Parts: sequence; C-alpha cells; structure tokens
Amino acid sequence: MLKQGLQFKLSQKLSPQQIQLMKLIQLPTQEFEQRLKQELEENPALEIEDENTDDYENSQLSDSYDEYDDSGNESINTEDINIDEYLSDDEIPNYKTQANNYSSDDEEKDIPFASGPSFTQHLKNQMNTYRLTEEEEIITDFLIGSIDDSGYIRRDLVDILDDLAFTENIFTTEIELERLLKIVHQLDPAGVGARDLRECLILQLKRKDEKPSINLSIDILENGFDHFVKKHYVKLLQKFHVSEEALKDAIKQIERLNPKPGGSFVGNSKVTEQIVPDFTIRIVEGELELTLNSRNAPELHVSNEYNNLMRGYKDSSEKSKSQKEAVMFIKHKLDAAKWFIDAIKQRQQTLLLNMNAIMQHQKEYFLTGDERKLKPMILKDIADVIDMDVSTVSRVASSKYVSTPYGTKLIKEFFSESMKNDQGEDVSTREIKNILETVIKEEDKKKPLTDDKLALILKEKGYPIARRTIAKYREQLDIPVARLRKIF
Repeated sequence: MLKQGLQFKLSQKLSPQQIQLMKLIQLPTQEFEQRLKQELEENPALEIEDENTDDYENSQLSDSYDEYDDSGNESINTEDINIDEYLSDDEIPNYKTQANNYSSDDEEKDIPFASGPSFTQHLKNQMNTYRLTEEEEIITDFLIGSIDDSGYIRRDLVDILDDLAFTENIFTTEIELERLLKIVHQLDPAGVGARDLRECLILQLKRKDEKPSINLSIDILENGFDHFVKKHYVKLLQKFHVSEEALKDAIKQIERLNPKPGGSFVGNSKVTEQIVPDFTIRIVEGELELTLNSRNAPELHVSNEYNNLMRGYKDSSEKSKSQKEAVMFIKHKLDAAKWFIDAIKQRQQTLLLNMNAIMQHQKEYFLTGDERKLKPMILKDIADVIDMDVSTVSRVASSKYVSTPYGTKLIKEFFSESMKNDQGEDVSTREIKNILETVIKEEDKKKPLTDDKLALILKEKGYPIARRTIAKYREQLDIPVARLRKIF
C-alpha cells in the first residue's frame, strides 16, 4: 500500500561564494596572484588600480547588493533591475579612503639569477670529444636525457630500449646499450649515469689511483655491500680477512665519495622554488608588529566603462531587446566584481586574524627565537580564540609562510601536540624533539645511544617518555637507529 507523508529536514549547505572564499583563503601569495590575474582576465568589469589614471569618479559599486539568479534563466525581467544600485555619486571612490600601511619600500623585488648551461647540456658537451656514429650519438643523448638531477639513471635499460624504438625508431640490443652506457660513465662528474648507489660509488673509486685501501673499498662494495650498509663491521673483517686498521682506511675512502654526483655540478640550473612569505613579523621597540604582504592586498575597483554603460541604459528612452540582453550581461559581471572585491577584503581580514592569534599564542618564541619557548598549540586553540572553524585555521596554517627575525617559517610548524613533563606542565612535542636531536648530536658516535638509553636521558631531563615514543620522534626527525649511526 502506498503511503504519503510529510517530513521536515534541516540541512546546511555552503553557497558557491562561500566555497570560492575558502579556496581564496587557502591560496598562498604567489597562487593568489595567479588567481587574481585570472579573475581580471575573465571579468572585464573588474580592474586593478592604475597609478597613472586620475579619473575614478563613479567607479565604485554601491554598498547594496542586488541578489540575482545566476542559473542563466533568460526569463529575468530587466525592468526589475535598479540601475541606481550600481551607480554611485561619490566623487572619491571607496578604496581611496581606505588606509594602506604599505609603502613602496615594502614592494617585493625580483632577484636576477645568473643562467649557465644545464647539467644535461654539460654532459652532452663532453660527448663531443668521442667519435661516435650518428645512431650511437642519438642513443648516448637519450641515455644522458634519462639522467636525473642527482646523476642517476633510475630506469631499466629494457624500458629505455622500448622508448628508443618508439620515439627514435632505433632498434638496438641491451648489450649495445650497456656498452654505450659505459662511455657515459666516463663523463664528469665521476659516478654520473649510475643505476644505483653501489654502482655510483664503485665508478668513483675506479677513477682514483690504485692502492690497497681503494682496492679493498671496491671489493667491499662489490661483494659485501649489504654488510657495509648495515655497518656489520665484524662480518666484514671475517669476510675479507683484513685488519681493523685496513678496514677503517677502506671505509674512510668510501665515506669521502659523493652519493649524488649530479648535485655537485655548479652550473646546475634546476629551478628553485621561490618562497614568498605571506606575513612579516617584526620586533619594534620590544613589541611584535604583524603585516600582511602587500601583494595580498590589491586595490580593485569596478570599471568606469561598465558603469557608463549602465548609466547609458538608464538614460535611454527606448530600450531594445539587445540593450536588455547587454544590461543583463553587465549586471552579472558587476555582481561578480562586487563579490570578488568583498571576498578579497574578507580574505585579508581572515588571514590577519588567524596570524595575529598565532603570534600572540607564541609571543615568547617570536620575541626570543628560542624554540624551547614554543608552546603546545593545536588548530582548535586558535579556532576558539578567533571564533572560526578549525578547517579555516587549517587552510591558513598549511600553505602560508611568515617572515620572522629568525628566518622564513611555514606557519604549520608552530603547531604541535602537548605532553606532560615530570612537574605536570604541558610542554610542546617540538621542544622534546629539539632536545632529543641535541642529545643524539652530542653522543659518542663510536657507542651511539639506543632508544632505551635515550628514553632514560630524557626522563632525567624531566621528560618521562616511553621508548616507542622516542623511536617515533627519531623517525620523524629522519635519524637512523643507533647501529646505523655508529662510526667504526
């Protein structure tokens, strides 16, 4: 039997404008500039301030905002549009009365970088000294092109053979490819073109003058690499039947080698990502001063031309169908411009509000630069202070940088969990990690401290932490276990 009933349901959804605002808040400075550029290109009703333009009369939207149907419905009645809402009689635009605390001295300056030959080109130039056939030149160029920035060929030769067949129409054998790869191995820097660390180190050792320690080093890498990596020195002594002194000399020879030969090329033109801080914190007369990067505070206004078009429509006695369609298009563009300007203002306020709360919470650190002064802080702590959602704080913290007197820092680095010390006080896990790192740096490398001993030392310092927690922090700090930190 069919039944019909009435059910009430309360739901909350984000509007498209709110979603776009959240995306704007998440963008760091450089990406925000790209988003701004895109909006300026897509919306001709939106313009950025031009210092060379004097006439901005009637260029600002009225504070009132007329809701419209953005579904593209052509049945909207243009007679309902209040043209006066889009025109202002103010001689001075609103943005001209806003305080701007940024001077020309704060403008970001682009630093020119000297450009030299790339690492790949450096290797190809060396190949000009070898006499090769046309096909061999193509293959060696392909091999060089497969070398990464560290100097390694990470791909299997079988895959390179397939690529040569598909892209260059060259069919060769793996043996021939190995022969040409050995030529690449002769290029500088030593070790380039290796397929793994072991081969890279062996190639460098074979370039050195022959002597007992070098020969033993090569023998260790070729026949006892696993024991060497795991620092099983006793097993190496038993396997190669040498004295401790001879083994020490051989290991020293290996430790002097470069595990990343590509990184040693001074002309390496790899593009380095430039970090632009979104905030700046300065110490002025003993007090903290927070500023937002001026590139996050563009002065936008609505195009004069579009406002004039609206005025022309208002003043016209006869309104044709094409004029009505045009005014609807203009209305949508003006509404979009108005929203985008408001969204940028709200973004600026949100960023400053979040960063100011973080700065006040970590005030002792920003005044001293001592990481031991960092307080435990989670996203909810800041969200409660500024009365915003945790997700908003996360968007600000996860992608923004702040310039401090102690360097440029990623904001999320100031967040950490808390633990109790022996006095029952909350301390930051960041502080504990710094102490752990210091203890490991100062240990005797011939007898490195195990996780159990590290736990005892931290307990003596007032931080009762379990061994498994020590192991977790050590891994987060990218510090190996005691056995791998041992120096023979």
